[in-house]
Amino acid sequence: MFDTLRKDIQSVFDRDPAARTSAEILFFYPGLHALWGYRLANGLWRRGWRFTARGVSQLTRALTGIEIHPGATISDGFFIDHGMGVVIGETAEVGPNVTLYHGVTLGGTSLNKGKRHPTLEEGVVVGAGAKILGAITVGANSRIGANAVVVKPVPPNSVVVGVPGQVVMRSKPRPLIPDLDHSLLPDTVSAALVSIMERLDDLEERANHHVVQHPHHQHEVHAPQNGVWRGEDFMI
Repeated sequence: MFDTLRKDIQSVFDRDPAARTSAEILFFYPGLHALWGYRLANGLWRRGWRFTARGVSQLTRALTGIEIHPGATISDGFFIDHGMGVVIGETAEVGPNVTLYHGVTLGGTSLNKGKRHPTLEEGVVVGAGAKILGAITVGANSRIGANAVVVKPVPPNSVVVGVPGQVVMRSKPRPLIPDLDHSLLPDTVSAALVSIMERLDDLEERANHHVVQHPHHQHEVHAPQNGVWRGEDFMI
C-alpha cells in the first residue's frame, strides 16, 4: 500500500514542475485524491458492492470535481493535473503512465451494456478540454491536443488536433515518457489552406495571369510567414 502511495506521489513530481514537497502533493492535489477514491470504489465494485462503490465515487466527485466510474480500469502511473471536470466512464481503460488535464472526458457513445468507452494505451497525454468518445483505442505515446474531439482510433505515436480530431502520425517513434509540450501541436487546417493557396499561386503564374488590385478587394489574406498570417487593412 505505502509503495503504491510513493509511486503515486512520484508520478506527480515527474510531471508537474509546480510540485515542491510530498506534503503539498499529499494534501493539495485533487487528482491524487480522486485516484485514491477510485481505488477504494473499484475494490468495492469488483467485490460486488456496487451501490456502496457508486456512493464512494460520488463523494469523491463532490470533493474533487473529478468523476471516475468505479468500473473503469486504471493502471499504475496515472496522473490528473488540476482535474476539475474530468469524467471517466465505466468501461474506459487507462494504460500505464497516462496523463489527463482538466476538462477531459473519456465518454461513451452507445446504449449497449458492453464496451462503450475508450482505451488509452501507455504514455498517452490528453490536453485540457479534450473529449475521447466511444469504444476506440488511442495508441501508445500519442498526444491529444487541447479541446480536440476524438471519435476514431488513433495509431501509436500520433498527435490529434481539431474538431473532429485529425490524426497526424509522427515520423519517428518517441520514447514512452510524458510529452507535455503543447506548443508543438500541428495546425492541419492552416496547412491545408496554405497548400491550396500555393497551388493557386502556381496556377496563376503558369497562366501568366496578373491580378490587379481593386479598391473593393483590400481585405486579402496572404500565405503565412513563420506561422503568422498577413492581411490587408483588416479591422475588428
